[in-house]
Amino acid sequence: MISFKQLPIEAKAAVAAGVVFFSMMLSRSYLAEKLDFRTRRWLLRLQMALFINTLMLVGSLHVWRSTVTTFTRSPAASSFCFMLWKIAVFTFLALAHSSFFTLLFLVAEEPYFFSLAAYTCLGAYIILIFFLFTLGSVEQAYKFLAGRGAKAGTGNKNRTALKPVLAVLLTVVLTVVGLLNASQPPTVNSVEIPVHKLPSTMNNLKVVLLSDIHLGPTVGKTKLAMIVKMVKALKPDITVIVGDLTDAEAKIIRPAVEPLGELDSPLGTYFVTGNHEYYTSDVSNWFELLKSFNIQPLHNENVKIVSPKSTSDWFCLAGVDDIEADVLHYSGHGMDLKKALRGCSSEHAIVLLAHQPIAAKWALQERPDINLILSGHTHGGQIFPLNAGAYLLNPFFVGLYQVGQNTFVYVSPGTMYYGIPMRLGSRAEITEIILRSP
Repeated sequence: MISFKQLPIEAKAAVAAGVVFFSMMLSRSYLAEKLDFRTRRWLLRLQMALFINTLMLVGSLHVWRSTVTTFTRSPAASSFCFMLWKIAVFTFLALAHSSFFTLLFLVAEEPYFFSLAAYTCLGAYIILIFFLFTLGSVEQAYKFLAGRGAKAGTGNKNRTALKPVLAVLLTVVLTVVGLLNASQPPTVNSVEIPVHKLPSTMNNLKVVLLSDIHLGPTVGKTKLAMIVKMVKALKPDITVIVGDLTDAEAKIIRPAVEPLGELDSPLGTYFVTGNHEYYTSDVSNWFELLKSFNIQPLHNENVKIVSPKSTSDWFCLAGVDDIEADVLHYSGHGMDLKKALRGCSSEHAIVLLAHQPIAAKWALQERPDINLILSGHTHGGQIFPLNAGAYLLNPFFVGLYQVGQNTFVYVSPGTMYYGIPMRLGSRAEITEIILRSP
């Protein structure tokens, strides 16, 4: 039987990841009632960072072997430039690994340069891993098809050296493109949506949709102030924020949230939780903070949006807690559609705010009379190659979907970004939704 010491280092990293994951499960099950709230919150986030880092270690070993070890037998291996290259690769990997720890130690009103650098390296790390794997697969397929799998000539050595060089070049180019794309203001996307049973007096009602701003290590007050300024220029009747506003505790990042107090939509500004609000374990304090800015959380509840032209005309605006609250057993929270739609009948139009598209799907299965659901969560994949995974994991990916004859779902690609300050294959968006009466 093989002992732990005899296992390859990749296997040891996988075992370590399993141990950390098991400790997370134990903490949730057995320590939840024994630790105070703040300690439990900090421990959970630390465990999550350690779990992700142990998984990343497998990829980092592959990166080091591909970009450094491969060239140790070349004539340039003893040169000063190669020493600098090794330092650069090590620093790159160290920054990528440190990114998740910035959530614990480096969150303030404005992002720290270290956090921006760390998350940029994390984005580049994901892209580099993808290209190393893809080019390696292509190389193996070529060898198999050419019948040269057992040969090790000069051509094979050249191709082995070419693979990491090409992967690094592609990663650098895409990282720069992604950074430039994400640094641009969100695009304003105007969408007209017919809403069944919407009163004629509410035709052309304007709803501005925000989602996935992710105030935290890499998004701060300046970015949020820019978003608020753009929203105010649109002069919406209603503004809605469909989750993942933050990645930090309310007390720590309060100064960065102040621009939200400038939102002044005449029919109100509303908020529902996303999964990241529950990762902060500080939802109650966030609710109180948002209320102080005249933003109403819809905590499995609804409000009547009354027409400015006729008090007898209205539609039901409802919001549900994010489904992650159920997974985390977050006390007093969890998606409760029946409670959220209490008093909302099919005689009036129903608009639902639900952060995750899978929650939108579940809601329609239970209440097919919902006319419009506004969601976020997917980020449109945010960066290549994560786009494909986000597309496959969500029943609605991004944009407008018609479900049945009288129901629509709109999924925002996000107003900012999560952590990694990059956008590849997606674009940040502020959505201007014009509600049309049939």
